[in-house]
Amino acid sequence: MRTTSVVEAWTEAPLVHYVGQASARLVVIMTPSGQVLAQHGFARAVDLMAASALGAAIMASSGALAQQIGERAFGALFHAGQHHGIHLAQVSTPRGTLIVLTVFGRETSIGLVELFFEEFAAELKKAAPVEQVKGPVLAKDFEADLNRSLTSLFRR
Repeated sequence: MRTTSVVEAWTEAPLVHYVGQASARLVVIMTPSGQVLAQHGFARAVDLMAASALGAAIMASSGALAQQIGERAFGALFHAGQHHGIHLAQVSTPRGTLIVLTVFGRETSIGLVELFFEEFAAELKKAAPVEQVKGPVLAKDFEADLNRSLTSLFRR
């Protein structure tokens, strides 16, 4: 059974709509630092943590590579595998920049995922609250924030 869980309630309706339209198997909405705001399809916290960390790292390294070659940024990234594909993209919202990792299977296509992602991005922008100005993330707060998020997502 695929489940959807959220840390920030405003992400739930856009996420559920997107998953249904795009036939996504797994989706993570995260901050550029890898903090998960919402997820669909992950049964284990360790898998969600690994996917969010890798997704954030891929986007960071892609951004650094873009700067190295004189680009402002790259658009969405797409990788096709034998059984699954991934779509990884940023969304600018009033909450700040978010990263969305989507994993999909053969029951859909990258074209449909991209089409529905654009609608999803617009829904996220519309639903997002204005970000509160925060100080820097401190190492001592990071683990506590991560544990709170995982507890909320997996209700344990």
